[in-house]
Amino acid sequence: MDTKGNFYLGRFFDAQKGKTTDRPVLYELDDLTTHAVVVGMTGSGKTGLCIDMLEEAALNGIPALMIDPKGDITNTLLHFPDLLPQDFQPWINPDLARRDGKTIEQAAAETAATWKNGLADWGIESERLLALKNAAQFAIYTPGSDAGIPVSILASLKAPTIPWEGNRELLREKISGTVTALLGLVGLTDIDPVRSREHILLSNIFEHAWSHGADLDLGELIMQTQTPPFPKLGVLDVNTFFPQKDRFELAMLLNNILASPAFQAWIEGQPLDIPSLLYTPDGRPRHSVFYIAHLPETERMFFVTLLFSAVESWMRAQSGTSTLRSIVYFDEIFGYLPPISNPPSKQIMLRMLKQARAFGVGLVLATQNPVDVDYKALSNAGTWFIGKLQTDQDKQRLLDGLEGAMTGGLDRSGYDRLISAIGKRVFLLHNVHNKPSEMGQLLQTRWAMNYLAGPLARNQIPPLNQLAGATLPTTASTPAAPYSPAAQPDTAPKAAAPAAAPTPPARPEAKAAGSALGSATRPALPAGVTEYFLPNNLTFTQAFKAAGQLYPQDAQSQGILYRPVILGQTRVRFLNRKYNLDYELLRTVLVADPDRRGMVRWENYPSPSLEPSELEENPAPGARFASLEAPITEARLVTAMQKDLVDWGYRTSQVAVRVNETLAIYAGPNITQAEFQQMCTDAAREGRDAESKKACATYDRKIDVLQEKLAREERELDQDESELSQRKMEELGTHAENVLSLFAKRKSSRRISSSLTKRRMTEQAKADVEESIEAIAEMKKEIAALEKEKAQVLEEINQRWSDMINQSSELSLSPLKKDVLLDFFGVAWFPYYLVLTGGRTIELPAYGAV
Repeated sequence: MDTKGNFYLGRFFDAQKGKTTDRPVLYELDDLTTHAVVVGMTGSGKTGLCIDMLEEAALNGIPALMIDPKGDITNTLLHFPDLLPQDFQPWINPDLARRDGKTIEQAAAETAATWKNGLADWGIESERLLALKNAAQFAIYTPGSDAGIPVSILASLKAPTIPWEGNRELLREKISGTVTALLGLVGLTDIDPVRSREHILLSNIFEHAWSHGADLDLGELIMQTQTPPFPKLGVLDVNTFFPQKDRFELAMLLNNILASPAFQAWIEGQPLDIPSLLYTPDGRPRHSVFYIAHLPETERMFFVTLLFSAVESWMRAQSGTSTLRSIVYFDEIFGYLPPISNPPSKQIMLRMLKQARAFGVGLVLATQNPVDVDYKALSNAGTWFIGKLQTDQDKQRLLDGLEGAMTGGLDRSGYDRLISAIGKRVFLLHNVHNKPSEMGQLLQTRWAMNYLAGPLARNQIPPLNQLAGATLPTTASTPAAPYSPAAQPDTAPKAAAPAAAPTPPARPEAKAAGSALGSATRPALPAGVTEYFLPNNLTFTQAFKAAGQLYPQDAQSQGILYRPVILGQTRVRFLNRKYNLDYELLRTVLVADPDRRGMVRWENYPSPSLEPSELEENPAPGARFASLEAPITEARLVTAMQKDLVDWGYRTSQVAVRVNETLAIYAGPNITQAEFQQMCTDAAREGRDAESKKACATYDRKIDVLQEKLAREERELDQDESELSQRKMEELGTHAENVLSLFAKRKSSRRISSSLTKRRMTEQAKADVEESIEAIAEMKKEIAALEKEKAQVLEEINQRWSDMINQSSELSLSPLKKDVLLDFFGVAWFPYYLVLTGGRTIELPAYGAV
């Protein structure tokens, strides 16, 4: 059949005769730029009509994006141009066949015959079936699942390709929709973009990034939620407008999504890149089905909003046209475009209905629930297909909506009558592009060229994609690969090896190829945790040397990466008056890999002491930051570790004091053994000299006394000897006189008495001399004895003081608890050089001992 470039949807239906005419309904494809709405109850043939439209779009080279909440639109991949029973057999419902008392083979044969006859009745030949199969690349995508081709939402957070300047209003609307969808995903559904702190904060984060041409991903968004890249929101400080504790709670909600194993399917697979979803690299159109029947309501809303947002951004980058460029089909809009509430999808769908026609993008929206639909929004639709409705209430609500939406007026009674007479596969066609006389005509939909197997389950999607030869969409520079659920790329970054303290070794690359290491946004620490920045004090060459590696010739710096470590320093004071001790001990620790429970053996992580002035106030420009992990993420555990460090400093800190109790000499740890020995020697010398002087004085006094007596006695001896000599002379003279008197014959008794007296006096003088001699000899003995005793005493004194020098020992002193003070404690950012060498990226510590 020659459709003359139009959509062959069926034949006109004569309501009076109740039968189909021979006149085909050829819908002009460009009429679809003003959008179409299809309304009909279950069993009305609505799905068949919509699939007919999509088939015609494929045959006319029009790409399509199809949102499938129920699984019906997966039937667009069931192409069987040969109409063979074995082609139908895998897709026959075995339960229905059993209920009808047939085998699957019989049911397949009957279905193939039915399809063959149905297509023949509508003038559709096998050539057209084959042309449909080859007209486009068909594929089913399953957001949040790997049953089909998974969809990555990360591209939806990237900066749009259109410039910020000149498109602010559009991009802010896109941001608003994206943020509303994200918040809905975490359970914050009743959001007012003007009053919600969460919405305002995330919107500003997106605007800050996109206005600078920077991409975001979910991890970066979480980081910037904790540490916004701007100081104020409005005129208020960020922490005043949205306190850090509350921002952390929001970040945790977002992180719960990223941490959930089920969410990993959302960040792997095909990005929401609209050009690659609409066309293959060789220019063939694509018909991409987004199967979302398996998703809960919040995730459905999230994905639909992101998809429409991506389409809108792509659309805005296109030139204007009055011809149909592409189709966006939504199989059930119930809940996404309600009349009163304002879900995330509504605003962006309203904009698309108003503006997409100028870019050649046609929306086809279907629903079986005509009551809960915003007809004011649907007034932008130029074509309505109205099928059989379930109740009169549905019909009256539809007529009310159409009457208010259609500016050209509505023949309500005529439409009421026609709708009431509608049967299965019959639709009332209202097309504003038709002549007034052609308005309100009925059509009977043609037989679908695809096999309408009904809603397909998720486990049927993999073989269905294989049947259609589905491939992962790629850019023109990258060849497409056949889809295989088991061959999806592993894009999750792997954890890098932990660093050792105090200067961690080089970290080899431990991330997926092509992925960025760390985040440009510094993660926010929990409230109350102090933050430090270790200095980048090693040069590139020194960093290689410190890591024990040779400097490679091809080494290229890729910037600085900061990793979080626990940094603490206690100042322990030892004060003891008895031991003359006043000493401070600094104990510094640097923990790169703390136990997740916050249990640390501090003695295993010593580090050189630091002065506060050595720490940096800000990170290096352009640096990236690794993520925080437990226990750093929990203020409670960090506080507990701080207390434990102080307690550890109290329990394990001791100093050795050298003690000489005899000499009363004490030395702290700052005095060496040699210095202490010299101190003892000097003290002993002083003590010895003092005691020796005292002893000498005592003995010298005694000797002096004896020497004075000796001198006196010697003088007396001289006198006695002189007197003895005189007495002898006198006695000799007296004897001579007595002898002479004998010869003179004069005898006198007086002379004899005098001679006796002289003799007695001589004897007395002689006795005095002998006595003096004896006394002098005795005194000399005493003096000699004292001299000897003095020498012995001095020798004993010298020996005793010499022995005191060696009477030393060591004491271990512990501090008082009040004397253990905390210099600093918190999370320090340890700098690493990112170095590209040998085709891989390694990390080298940029801080260490120079």
